Amino acid sequence: MKNTTELNDGHLPYKVFVHNLNRLYFAKKYLDDKMLNLIDMASFKALQHGLNEFWEDVKKQIKRMEEIYEIIGEQPSDKNCNPIKAIIKDEFCLSEKHEIAILNDMDLIMYIQILEHINMATYQLLKTVAHRLNYDHIEQLLTECFDESTDNEELFELIAKEYIK
Repeated sequence: MKNTTELNDGHLPYKVFVHNLNRLYFAKKYLDDKMLNLIDMASFKALQHGLNEFWEDVKKQIKRMEEIYEIIGEQPSDKNCNPIKAIIKDEFCLSEKHEIAILNDMDLIMYIQILEHINMATYQLLKTVAHRLNYDHIEQLLTECFDESTDNEELFELIAKEYIK
């Protein structure tokens, strides 16, 4: 593994890595703060359980990213993190309740799936850059996060199918 000082010194892939790690980390932190509210919005028990499982994965991913920061000797910075946080803050107008509960739940499912697609794309990018930087352990941590996001996306697809049986 390359030494951290060498990578910190103007190395473009390293800067790309840290920039995108920051974006994802602060998006996950913000989402972690919003999860209880999202769970409370769900009317379908399977969706509530799915959201709780998703929340546990969000917490695990945050811990892995904190481990990554420790490995690379960086502190998280929310500078330039607005695009992803804006999507989370917006919540696709989930606070506007529909008269039919299924519409609210489907909006919630769509919101989570969109976030998971963004997460999956970001984890994939981070894995690619980590590989380029010879960060084998970090690449493994990111693979675990990516796999959880993939599983969650599939979980919410299955929950959505339960509504339309």
